[in-house]
Amino acid sequence: MTVKRSIVLGTGSYLPARRLTNNDLAKMVDTSDEWIVQRTGIHARHIAADGEFTSDLAVAAARKALDAAGCQPTDIDLIILATATPDNTFPATAVTVQHKLGISSGFAFDVHAVCSGFVYALATADAYLRGGMAKRALVIGAETFSRILDWEDRTTCVLFGDGAGAIVLEASEGEGTTTDRGVLTSHLRSDGAHRDKLYVDGGPSTTQTVGHLRMQGKEVFRHAVSMITDVVEAAFEATGTDAEALDWFIPHQANRRIIDASAKKLGIDPDKIVVTLEDHGNTSAASIPLALDQAVRDGRVKRGDLIMLEAMGGGFTWGASLVRW
Repeated sequence: MTVKRSIVLGTGSYLPARRLTNNDLAKMVDTSDEWIVQRTGIHARHIAADGEFTSDLAVAAARKALDAAGCQPTDIDLIILATATPDNTFPATAVTVQHKLGISSGFAFDVHAVCSGFVYALATADAYLRGGMAKRALVIGAETFSRILDWEDRTTCVLFGDGAGAIVLEASEGEGTTTDRGVLTSHLRSDGAHRDKLYVDGGPSTTQTVGHLRMQGKEVFRHAVSMITDVVEAAFEATGTDAEALDWFIPHQANRRIIDASAKKLGIDPDKIVVTLEDHGNTSAASIPLALDQAVRDGRVKRGDLIMLEAMGGGFTWGASLVRW
């Protein structure tokens, strides 16, 4: 039996030029490099320049993904942009990206699931491709979180940075087994009961302001490992695979302690974990495609590899996708 799969043709990423180190931050708030590294694993993050918007980061990453895929912008008929920091309240930043890439056909929209956004966007694009509504998609995670941080709050401003990552997906025929290339399964969850544990204290309808990011760090950590385990195990069960079958575990790059604790609980070999957060911090929806692109370009991820992507973010939202490269 043949089935339609969404295969990855190429990846790309972009980080703004300005690099803000932990020592730089120590001059701004009461913190230190040792304090940040010990609790998070982060050494630096990148900050978008004045006049550099989420759409600009997204376009830069998208162009690299298109080049890697051997595609032209006009080959794309679907763009899904995962972001919690859009250029404007509306229109969707995805249509701005569409325009900047010179695309005037197909359709584009944003997905807002915060740090889980890329997994949500990937699952959504996969559904559209398998359903025949599109043939080739750009899936992008892009954020300018520096614009919503309280730079006097050392518990949050040390964690986040700006960046973008993108992939090109194409509908292709598979045999319906786990040896097929492409997205094999995705599992998404949310629970609004936890909204006050990680949120922005502003918005058009409530305060008519942008607001700042607020987080109950201990509560987020407490829920993260069990939620991540939930969706990863669901993906294993749906495909009859397990941690041993994985070639790479590419998690949301939020906190090294969360990543390590999740992998340990799932029985994933530490050598199979892709970690890039030390240089860019938590870039929310951009973090998974940033890490994925780095692992592809440095040769770790190879054709035929089995890869688990997972994330957990504000809402709470969480999800996982299992992909055969």
